[in-house]
Amino acid sequence: MPTIAAPPAADPVAELAIDTRLVRGGTRRSGNRETSEALYLTSGFVYPDAETAEAAFAGPEEGWIYTRFGNPTTAMLEDRLAMLEGAPAARATATGMAAVFAALMASVKAGDRVVASRALFGSCHYVVTKVLPRFGVEAVLVDPGSLDQWRDALKPGAAAVLFETPSNPMLDLVDIAAVAGLAHAAGARVIVDNVFATPIEQRPLALGADVVVYSATKHIDGQGRCLGGAVLGGERFIIDELQPFLRHTGPTISPFNAWVFLKGLETLGLRMERHSRSAARIAAFLGDHPKVRAVRYPWLDSHPQHAIARRQMRRGGGMVALTLDGGKAAAFRFANALRLADISPNLGDAKTLIAHPATTTHANVAADERARLGIADGSLRLSVGLEDPADLLADMERALSLA
Repeated sequence: MPTIAAPPAADPVAELAIDTRLVRGGTRRSGNRETSEALYLTSGFVYPDAETAEAAFAGPEEGWIYTRFGNPTTAMLEDRLAMLEGAPAARATATGMAAVFAALMASVKAGDRVVASRALFGSCHYVVTKVLPRFGVEAVLVDPGSLDQWRDALKPGAAAVLFETPSNPMLDLVDIAAVAGLAHAAGARVIVDNVFATPIEQRPLALGADVVVYSATKHIDGQGRCLGGAVLGGERFIIDELQPFLRHTGPTISPFNAWVFLKGLETLGLRMERHSRSAARIAAFLGDHPKVRAVRYPWLDSHPQHAIARRQMRRGGGMVALTLDGGKAAAFRFANALRLADISPNLGDAKTLIAHPATTTHANVAADERARLGIADGSLRLSVGLEDPADLLADMERALSLA
């Protein structure tokens, strides 16, 4: 049967510049010759006869079946993301956490070991330390910047390695190439959460990672509208291991959300350039302010892993971590005084957002573990938006005077 909006045999923009791929990669036009990507807001598909339905279920190349299995709009997002990342294949999910969980569950079984950075987003920390052990999977946490700890933890072998770089919220870095080398020697699959850097600022697969995961909710959308995620990697893993897990457990992305992310990708390169430029300027300002005890930003010379950032990142990204003297009270006063930053647990938005990790995103992480991660009561996570940076700086200077 003829498929709906069949993809081209060879995408003509696959080898072109990244900004061109962001706008045109993976496009599947229907017979209506639409300019904008078509939105197939349908749960299922119909067939002219029972024989055609049988053929569709026999193999995905014979047609679309059910949106839980695949959808033309979702397929465009997956193709564009894969082309952007330089990955052989990709699958979209309902949320970023669905992407992380699916990538892990498709990689392990009872009796396996997972070695993970302890510098993880709160929900990722919960999955690794609370959920995986329920299924008989041993979880070992290491400090992200210590190659000795990675080496020792991987000596007994492992099925998977998971880390964020830069990490949420304190922007710790992992040397992707070095840890990937250690992990592969131990037989482990390397899964990297690249949400803070985005594929614009960092390419983990080119540095040795096997799988990359994203919360598309963040910079890929870029305007705080929809939830979604993505898993990217080799064809054997994506098609043979991940895809059956996704199809039968159902963390399916809405076609509408996939369409929104396609629109978001068109401007991702432009937005990340502005996010990164403004964040670098704000981080430098905060680093020199007497009321700021510490500031973390990969592109600052003061970052303890600055050399790694320069080696594996294109720019520093749009996220800044800061810690104020005066603890939680000072952090709250500063956040509450800001006029051009909204208090929100989200990030990667066109609007500047600020969060207090100890009472929000990492509230369920034990206090001693937060302290080990450098998350103090005075720590804040800043997602720098697209406002004029001079206005943001003036607003922060005024708010700091009240903190």
